[in-house]
Amino acid sequence: MDDFTTEIIASAEDANAGEGGSQPSQHDKDNQQQAQKKGWGGLAGLRDRTSLQDRLVDRLLQQVMPIDGSVQDNSEAVPNPFERPNFNLTIMSNNFRRFNSRIGVVFRFQDKVEALLSWQTTSHTVSYLAILTFVCLDPYLLAALPIGILVFGILIPGFVARHPAPPKGTLSSEQSIGYSPTGPPLAPAATPKPAKELSMDFVRNARDLQNQMGDFSNGYDKVVELLVPIANFSNEALSSTVFLFAVLGGIVMILAAHMLPWRFIFLIATWTPVILCHPTVTKLLHEARKSQGNVQEALAKTWLDNWIADDVILDSAPETREVEIFELQRKSAAGEWESWVFSPNPYDPLSQARITGDRPKGTRFFEDVMPPTAWEWSEKKWALDLWSREWVEERIITGVEVETEGERWVYDIWSDKEERTGVIDTPEPVKSKDMAMRQTSWEEGEDTIERRGDWRRRRWVRLVKRKAAPDTS
Repeated sequence: MDDFTTEIIASAEDANAGEGGSQPSQHDKDNQQQAQKKGWGGLAGLRDRTSLQDRLVDRLLQQVMPIDGSVQDNSEAVPNPFERPNFNLTIMSNNFRRFNSRIGVVFRFQDKVEALLSWQTTSHTVSYLAILTFVCLDPYLLAALPIGILVFGILIPGFVARHPAPPKGTLSSEQSIGYSPTGPPLAPAATPKPAKELSMDFVRNARDLQNQMGDFSNGYDKVVELLVPIANFSNEALSSTVFLFAVLGGIVMILAAHMLPWRFIFLIATWTPVILCHPTVTKLLHEARKSQGNVQEALAKTWLDNWIADDVILDSAPETREVEIFELQRKSAAGEWESWVFSPNPYDPLSQARITGDRPKGTRFFEDVMPPTAWEWSEKKWALDLWSREWVEERIITGVEVETEGERWVYDIWSDKEERTGVIDTPEPVKSKDMAMRQTSWEEGEDTIERRGDWRRRRWVRLVKRKAAPDTS
């Protein structure tokens, strides 16, 4: 740790030396010594200390986080216009100050919206409802709404700011004439400027930003608490009920959407939140919730729980599948078959592993064969697949000899003269007459043992079922 700290301090000193572009003069050294004697006194000393701390923190972060451009390609790279710098304490601090000095317009807009919805100025709220009514009853007016906001919300206030009206009572003819826009501009154009650092506006923006972060966190936690358990099937019965109602609602909307009075529905949907925000209505709703709201909620929850318990069935059997494993045996030098491996692949003569000369992959013992991930055994033992010819034909395996009786081995076949392809059925037990007929049909004078290769395999199957996830509730 001491070596690492020494390296960081040395790097910071090198960076300070490099920023100057040349070696410090004797006069600069004297000034630095005087500043150190004063104990980092003054604003300049505080800035130097802050800069050193930033460099120390940046070096620490570089040890645990990837650095931009750490992995470079020798080829000519095309610049990415969407590339962003990596995490840096200095950049983050600078961007926060810039963001906080410019976010005031958003908070002022939020204050105006809250004042509009809370009926602080009744005439403004009624005007807002009137505009909503016209737009809902005639949706084509929605295309003109952005233009109206541009004209009456931005351009006209900007013009009035440059051509202000005279103070009241200063002109005798103002009652008859009123506001006159004629004449040259009397005031500079209203241009929003960032708030100065450590000013009252800057501190006020920081306060509002702090409160907004708290409101967002509280809202996020509330959504996770109320909606996520319904949608993530942690309560499978409740989520299944919501899914059923959603599917039925979707079918109803597909069939009946064209018959609904959408204009009045949107009108009610836009009026309702504004009416509910009225102080009198809010007080009445709060009193009604205290008196009867809890009882109604309990009744609705009881009805829903009873409906779920009676009509939602979740005790169906888990999904089952069949898994397979191939027992591979290889012929020894003494001509005896010896167990080799239990492999998920049959290792047939034309398989990729055989062609490339790779050894078969698998486990040595039967007990080491494990079920797939997220599954568990549904049966206690493995069962030998008696339909050996079926799985051979399904995989289009050639160059093998199949036993349709007995132990159901599938042998490799080969010939010294030429490579053999196809499938030969070898029922067991084999009589001498049948063996002679098969030998004649394959190649006259060729012995059966000589036709079999060094590998044989047979298929074992076993059922698995889905493993139930542990209940974490």
